[in-house]
Amino acid sequence: MGTDKACCFFGHRKIDKTLELIERLTREIEALIIEKAVSTFYFGSKSEFDDLCHKTVTELKEKYPHIKRVYVRSAFQHIPDWYEDSLLEHYEDTYFPEHMEKAGRASYVERNQEMINQSDFCVVYYDESYAPPQRKNSRRDLTSYQPKSGTKVAYDYAVRKKKEIVNVFVGE
Repeated sequence: MGTDKACCFFGHRKIDKTLELIERLTREIEALIIEKAVSTFYFGSKSEFDDLCHKTVTELKEKYPHIKRVYVRSAFQHIPDWYEDSLLEHYEDTYFPEHMEKAGRASYVERNQEMINQSDFCVVYYDESYAPPQRKNSRRDLTSYQPKSGTKVAYDYAVRKKKEIVNVFVGE
């Protein structure tokens, strides 16, 4: 089927999980499968949006058994068989990108970039007005700073890579 396409997901850790969002997400993913020949879906972890997307794709897999769920790990280059087996109960494949072995704290950013690079489409939950909570520089230094939103970093990267982006965020 040489025309198969891929899609990744990324979004804010916390989402407003409404019926409207669930229905929109389902419609968009199903349209990608039917109209755009998407058969591979890349997932990260650590967010409510990732969980919702995985649940949605898993439900659609009953209707479209050819689709494949791939978990891209941001940690644990080498995993024991029992852990891989447990992941493969929920995904058809999992891998740790080779170039990430020394990523450290940037592992989530690099994992998201890996998924974007492998994908033709990105389904995102991105609220442009969102800013993560301010953080302190250290326990001793009480000044704070505004961290970047990982979702914004991934979104900007996907735009630079000219990926087709579907933002399912439903604002006020």
